[in-house]
Amino acid sequence: MQIEVMQGDITQLAVDVVVNAANNRLAGGGGVDGAIHRAAGPELMRACQQFDGCPTGEVRSTPAFDLPATRVFHTVGPVWQGGMSDEPELLASCYRNCVALALRDGFSSIAFPAISCGVYGYPADKAVKVAVKALQLFDEKQSSQLRVVFCCFDGDMAERYKRELECNF
Repeated sequence: MQIEVMQGDITQLAVDVVVNAANNRLAGGGGVDGAIHRAAGPELMRACQQFDGCPTGEVRSTPAFDLPATRVFHTVGPVWQGGMSDEPELLASCYRNCVALALRDGFSSIAFPAISCGVYGYPADKAVKVAVKALQLFDEKQSSQLRVVFCCFDGDMAERYKRELECNF
């Protein structure tokens, strides 16, 4: 697994898969979810309506429509409730499930936003540790040539990922 960190707009990345930090209804929303829906166009919402939502920690796949990516993986991160409601395991499962699906479907690159770190209130430092550890454990079990991009909206988040990766990968 090749992991990189970048600051930028995830909707502009030319990767196979863009991960959307979605809500359980797959209904679009604010933050990265809203940005992905706006950039992909109205067809994305219609494609999401084929599903009966998405449980926390799971993933659903749609075409990317007007995005430069091929697919959008919609995953629902946990809402932070103090860390005592399985939030770390649910967040880790978002990353594991997306990477497993990307590999299963033969993709070579995937870009993640900081899942659950916006309105869901997951503390950024804790979320970054969970994300990096989930990928590290996945890679130890199933080594791959998958290119993983942590695409961060701001420099502070990008630095968090870089520091964590220096310590763990």
